[in-house]
Amino acid sequence: MSASIYLTIDFGSTYTKLTAIDLDKEEIVATSKSMTTVKTDVLIGFNGAFEILENDLKQKLGDYKIIKKVACSSAAGGLKIIAIGLVPDLTTEAAKKAALSSGARVIKTYAFNLTDKDIEEISKLPYDMLLLTGGTNGGNREYILNNAEILAKNNIKKPIVIAGNEEVKEQVAEIFKTYNIDYYTSENVMPVVNKINVIPVKEVIREVFMKNIVKAKGMENVKKIVGDIIMPTPTAVMKAAEIFSKDDNNSIVIDIGGATTDVHSIGKGLPKTNDIQLKGMEEPYSKRTVEGDLGMRYSALALYEAASLNKIREYLGSKDSKINIRENFKFRQENPDFVAETEDDLIFDEMMAMLCTEIAMNRHVGTLESIFSPMGTLFVQNGKDLTDVKYVIGTGGIINNSRNPRKILDLTLFNENNPLLLKPKYPKFLVDKTYIMSAMGLLANDYPDIAYQIMKKYLVEI
Repeated sequence: MSASIYLTIDFGSTYTKLTAIDLDKEEIVATSKSMTTVKTDVLIGFNGAFEILENDLKQKLGDYKIIKKVACSSAAGGLKIIAIGLVPDLTTEAAKKAALSSGARVIKTYAFNLTDKDIEEISKLPYDMLLLTGGTNGGNREYILNNAEILAKNNIKKPIVIAGNEEVKEQVAEIFKTYNIDYYTSENVMPVVNKINVIPVKEVIREVFMKNIVKAKGMENVKKIVGDIIMPTPTAVMKAAEIFSKDDNNSIVIDIGGATTDVHSIGKGLPKTNDIQLKGMEEPYSKRTVEGDLGMRYSALALYEAASLNKIREYLGSKDSKINIRENFKFRQENPDFVAETEDDLIFDEMMAMLCTEIAMNRHVGTLESIFSPMGTLFVQNGKDLTDVKYVIGTGGIINNSRNPRKILDLTLFNENNPLLLKPKYPKFLVDKTYIMSAMGLLANDYPDIAYQIMKKYLVEI
């Protein structure tokens, strides 16, 4: 009897990664990768990786049948969204959180009425879709209607997702219809003040991604060969984290790349005690942040600017280091294909990963703020309390290949010197040594239980 193989493909910005999964044995049989050839034809890179995989499968299994191929993609920079809302701290922020949770990278946000300068800027930005929000249900109608009119009259060519005040949704749709704008509708991202509603918007953005973005990336031939591109790669990673976090095993995934550091957290993150009040907008249960200034190569100089020199020297292991620190950051940005091999370079890369982890986590987690009142000291929580998270999962080349990944991941932990940052206190640490997170997110669409079992088996505790 031939093995039933489920094949996942991840068209990454650097590599196209293939994972062959034996559904009956619930194990990964073979993996392969090749450089992503997005500037020519992505099928060239895919075919190279597929040939390697086929040879491996024939040697290991002899007889097998690929029953399904599914893919995700972050090639050509992934899914880029512009978010437009009403008040920066409310609907604009809600739009941004919804877009990030859908696996997109938010490259710009706008609030209130769009100006001629805004429209000129939008026309020059390399975005894939617009997310138009504004007003709670039954709240402000003026701004979203006005912005819809401005976008329509300026003949915006990219898809627009409407996710604002439900009472004017049909009017906004009529405006876009009149001007032949490609639009989609979803539920309001913020139906009431401080209440965020991301799941419906995530599904609509995914639908738009499948219908439009794949064509825009020059991947129209991919579907004929590899099956469906069903989601952006960060969405696949988020899906895997959600599956792994079932039964209240809340988790954090930290993914350090060449250009960004992504953090995914699964869990409610609500205040632990009654004497702590939640302030501001409710966070998504599945939250993702993307730090575009924290990367190992393309964003190396931005990382240098974001960090303190004292921290850099501390993580290098010597406060009196004689190396030219800024030049080393600059070199990595100017040479993104550089692979560290010498001891000094390995230590330097490890230091960069530690900075990415610490800064990204500090930005992602919630904070406590003490307020003095006649009744004594009160505490207010902004964001998610992640102190009780059970698992921290590290992925990305620098973590997977590190000689001491725990040294990097320890920077996710709660620190008594900064007790107002609500970081994990006693998590277990896991490393995605075989790069399976995006593959398991894809598999989970059809076989969530198998995806869960494979993650339990292949994520390495450290």
